[in-house]
Amino acid sequence: MNDTPSGDRQSSGAASAGGEWWRADRLAEKLPRLRARNRAAAGMREWFSAHDFVEVETPALQISPGLEPQLRAFATRLFEPFEENGQTLYLHTSPEFAMKKLLAGGMERIFQLSRVWRNAERSALHHPEFTMLEWYRARAGWRDIASDCEALVHDVAGKGGLLHRDGKTCDPTRNWEFLSVADAFCRDANIDLMESLSDPAAPDRDVLAEAAKRESIRIADSDGWDDIFHRIMLERVEPSLGGVVPTVLHSWPAPLASLARIDPADCRLAERFEVYACGVELANGFGELTDPAEQRRRFEADIERKKSLTGEVYPIDEEFLSALGSMPESAGIALGFDRLVMLLTGAPTIDDVLWAPVTGS
Repeated sequence: MNDTPSGDRQSSGAASAGGEWWRADRLAEKLPRLRARNRAAAGMREWFSAHDFVEVETPALQISPGLEPQLRAFATRLFEPFEENGQTLYLHTSPEFAMKKLLAGGMERIFQLSRVWRNAERSALHHPEFTMLEWYRARAGWRDIASDCEALVHDVAGKGGLLHRDGKTCDPTRNWEFLSVADAFCRDANIDLMESLSDPAAPDRDVLAEAAKRESIRIADSDGWDDIFHRIMLERVEPSLGGVVPTVLHSWPAPLASLARIDPADCRLAERFEVYACGVELANGFGELTDPAEQRRRFEADIERKKSLTGEVYPIDEEFLSALGSMPESAGIALGFDRLVMLLTGAPTIDDVLWAPVTGS
């Protein structure tokens, strides 16, 4: 789930890690949700086992933490015995690179409940350290993985299980809604997104900006096309998604393809989808890109974008690019486990479903 998530990443109303979280009265208040968390994790493992997936464990320390421009990583130094200088490594923002190397090595169906780290993220929906459920299938497409997600969440929620958030209720046991990004923009924001994508290599910022202004969406002169896109998403589109049943928001613009394949039927779009429930992004999935040269081009563009945004530069994992050339056609997805537990239990913040928060003291 490596792309821009719903909600303000650094909101002043963020759920901060309060002191004495370990007090008996506070733990007692959280315990029903924490037990639900354990049941959800156990249920997921049972579902994957029943569907011939192998659980894997990959290192959290990586050469590259993930190169999405909006993500910031935690860095550390690795010293081998008798080594003086050491090497900079990063806590991964997703286990994606390592898991795809396993696909390149011949694994067919793999999953991982992984701890991941993202710096400068704390809000009701974000935490610096959280749990991500990630799974991949070789020789599968994005719709196969979306169907997996629907079946898994249905199974974990149980018969009659509902998801809750801010007065909204969503039923994951009914058939999910499949909606393209372009259709969502038209329905919820009255904007023709495709007008700005006549050249997917250079989306038209001014066309999208004018459309946003007509709908009274605030635009800054410094905003790029992607900034405007995400503001429309946040203000107009996301709140309506997953309001009755979960929404699979698919066919994302090619400039936001990340590690996804371009749609062979329309080069303006990518084989990417996100799952929403109660207006909350739960999962991000791809028909996976397997072209090392194209992936390098995207990585280099992301590095330049990150440098302009934060001044930080993370290295490319050359071993990953080498493995990518051996990876079969595949599909994968990352699901925010803590967020799902929040919705299953009706918890107001992510801290309410964590056994212990990350604290600064």
